[in-house]
Amino acid sequence: MKHTLEVLGMVCPFPLIEAKEAIQSLNSGDELIINFDCTQATESIPRWAAEEGHTITEYEQIDDASWTITVKKK
Repeated sequence: MKHTLEVLGMVCPFPLIEAKEAIQSLNSGDELIINFDCTQATESIPRWAAEEGHTITEYEQIDDASWTITVKKK
């Protein structure tokens, strides 16, 4: 099951904090699609996912200053 987290306009570290909270309610194998525009999160979200054992299934830059990343819960 896919869930979307819209954190566009949030400054770091809030996209990461929101992602950590959102993924807790998901089941193993569910995907969390995170849409964000905070540059620091391009590093902090993948690093957090790796540390927690989650998988990045998609990572794409939408435009000059926004990205989408999909994290599959372990």
